[in-house]
Amino acid sequence: MKTRDQYIKLVEWSEEDQCYVGSIPGWIGQCCHGENEEKVYHELCQIVDEWIEIYKNENLNLPTPTNKKYSGKFQLRLGSDLHKILTLKAMEKGDSLNSFCIKALKDSVTPSHHQK
Repeated sequence: MKTRDQYIKLVEWSEEDQCYVGSIPGWIGQCCHGENEEKVYHELCQIVDEWIEIYKNENLNLPTPTNKKYSGKFQLRLGSDLHKILTLKAMEKGDSLNSFCIKALKDSVTPSHHQK
């Protein structure tokens, strides 16, 4: 496995720019763009390789890898009032608190329609 494979590489369509834009979440912001999604991805891989080389040459620690297995669990501190409101809303829907929160989170991060 190449070092660059430890990092999630995103290529997304930008309505504003009318092209594909590449980035490495948590490390390298939007750094390349183009009309061809695959070409943008390959350019992004080259940019990551260049940054890895820079970090190595300057004896810097690389950022924490993001392309890893996620457990599907995390602890969230939300305060007792919000906890109560969410529990009541879940009860109204006939859902468990966990299922209700998963649906709410998924709805908040999933686009209502696919853009390309």
